[in-house]
Amino acid sequence: MMGSYSASAQHLVDEMRGTALAEPARGLAFQGAPGANSDLAAREYDPNSLPMPCYAFEDAIDSVREGRVDRAIIPIENSLHGRVADIHFLLPESGLSIVGEHFLPIRYGLMSRDLGPVTRAMSHEQALGQCRNWLRANNISPVAHSDTAGAAAWVADSDEVGLAALAPPHAADLYGLTLHGTGMEDADHNMTRFVVLAREPLAQPPMDVPLMTTFVFEVRNIPAALYKALGGFATNGVNMTKLESYQVGGSFAATKFYADIVGAPGDERIDRALEELDFQTKSLRLLGTYPQARLRP
Repeated sequence: MMGSYSASAQHLVDEMRGTALAEPARGLAFQGAPGANSDLAAREYDPNSLPMPCYAFEDAIDSVREGRVDRAIIPIENSLHGRVADIHFLLPESGLSIVGEHFLPIRYGLMSRDLGPVTRAMSHEQALGQCRNWLRANNISPVAHSDTAGAAAWVADSDEVGLAALAPPHAADLYGLTLHGTGMEDADHNMTRFVVLAREPLAQPPMDVPLMTTFVFEVRNIPAALYKALGGFATNGVNMTKLESYQVGGSFAATKFYADIVGAPGDERIDRALEELDFQTKSLRLLGTYPQARLRP
């Protein structure tokens, strides 16, 4: 287990971890302290789950890979601030599969030990980015922390004057803080997409609901490599809703791509497109087929 929680969070962490580890089938690991957005996402995605806090994304993934709990829920992208977790690196190396997704509207509250003037606000770098205009307008300096709710617990344990946390509003009650206000995010449409990971892919994805398929691939280092690789999706009418590049190995020569498509293997159009992709690329790895949480066209 990497890192450590502040005292105000640790007893809650110990309690939640003990409960989840006692029933691995219901355990749902997340990164962060109790009360974080990932904790909320876990409870919304599966109200019967037992959310288990982990200090880092790697800890949450390892807890599933090593069999301590059956699933993890990881944020991968935010509508205001882009990529959250480096799932592109973490997931392929883990051997886990995506078995579900969840979308969570993100709201922030400003909280501290009292209602005195705030000069510094602590939170996860994603939260600080999602509230950067509000922070600038109010002359509040951002302070990065590993987690939103963890920042609230840190503030609860700190005696620093003028220090506050940006966290989900209910974290104020959880850690005994005073809530100055809510709605600090810079846009009402602030939304984070989460994926749910398990050791095995869904054996039989439901065929009566719209599905998504996620995969990573590496193109050949030749002219028009990406154009050729993606041609099969265009000719077969497959909707690709996400395509994101990332570098591997530090060489700036080997480019991999993370992609989401609407549909699933078994559909002739999908099979033909993936066959063409496999032929045109150096490597292709399916990361999972799962039900859509929000309909894509």
